[in-house]
Order: sequence, then structure tokens, then C-alpha cells
Amino acid sequence: MCSIATLWNIGSVTKEKILNRAIFLETIAAIPGMVAAIIRHFRSLRNMARDGGMLNMFLEEANNERMHLLTFIRMKEPGYLFRVAVVGAQFGFGSFFLTAYMLNPTWCHRFVGYIEEEACHTYTKILKEMDNAPSGSELAKWKIADAPKISKGYWHLGEHGTVYDVMKAVRADEAEHRDVNHAVSGVPEDTVNPLYDPRVKLDGMLKKYVKDIMEKEASNKQARVA
Repeated sequence: MCSIATLWNIGSVTKEKILNRAIFLETIAAIPGMVAAIIRHFRSLRNMARDGGMLNMFLEEANNERMHLLTFIRMKEPGYLFRVAVVGAQFGFGSFFLTAYMLNPTWCHRFVGYIEEEACHTYTKILKEMDNAPSGSELAKWKIADAPKISKGYWHLGEHGTVYDVMKAVRADEAEHRDVNHAVSGVPEDTVNPLYDPRVKLDGMLKKYVKDIMEKEASNKQARVA
């Protein structure tokens, strides 16, 4: 559906085609994580029991896909017809996935894993096209263009982050979503999420906090010496 809507397999790969495909893809890709989180949220309320960390992980996945979209629309503003197509695709796929997840969550996560694998192939192809683009061509210039500010902040790309860096970061995210969905597709519903340990996340936050404090102290000491 995405390939047809964006003419991905017709003619050569261009900046316009890449952005059309990426934007359309990400508007759909953010649906599964949110659907999974919502259904698990209401089930947790009904059962008056914890979800085992699954809900938070899928919310993070949905938000990550949304950040992909917000990054790409900084590079291209979709037109009216494009937005209409997105609304139709979201309604169709959203209704299908919501129904399917209520009936068989395991199948849905396996399905999403394969969809994310296709996304990995898409971004790998984009990176290859950029690498092989002739010097001075549109893709070659776009490859080294400055990344949108929102992406620099989200992925910590640094002051000199480029569009090429964005594509690599997005591909890494999609690969992680692929692996996570394949992994949880075989996990029983009442199992604590083996991929989401709040203690590990807290330890990481504390380590970062201590590191920031130490760097700030070292900077202040150098300033006093100077």
C-alpha cells in the first residue's frame, strides 16, 4: 500500500520519493505501538493488575515513530491529497490492527516485526542510494545537508548532524522495533517484560546525572584556574 501510494517502485529514487515514502510509512508505523498500549492499559484497569512493563515499552515505541514523522515533515510539507491518503490509510489499518490485537496479540506482534523488517530494508536502500549518488546530484547534496533541529535534539546528533545521520538513526530505531516485536510475540500475556527493566533505566539515569555533575564541576574548576 505504501509503495503504491508513494510510487516507490516506479522510476529512480529521488529526494521527493524518499520523503513521501518516509512520511507515509511513519504515519502508519506509529499505530501498532499505541494500539497495543491502549488495549493493555484498559486490560490492566479491568484486571486491577500491573502490566509487567509492556505498556510503557509500546508507548515509547509509538512516540519514537511519531518523532520520525515530526523529523521528516520538517523537510517536506505534505499536500492536501497526501493528507487525505494518510487519513484513509490510518482509518483502514488502525481498524484492522485494533480488531486483530484484541483477538490475537501474539500474531500482531509477529506481523509488526515483519513490517519493521520492511522498514529496515527501506532505510537501507535510502542510505545506499545516498552513498551511490553522483557528486553534485540532488541526493548527494541532501546527504550532507543539515539535519532538522528536532532530530539533533532527539538523537543527540550534535551541531553538525546531517540528513544521512538521521536516516541511520531511524534505521536503528526500526531494527530495534523489529527485534522487540518478534521477541514479545512469544511471551505469555502474564509475563513480566524481559526487555523493559525499570531498574536498568533508573541506573542509567543516575549514571548520567552523576556524569553531568562531575563534568560541570570539572568545568567550573577550570574556569576558576583560568
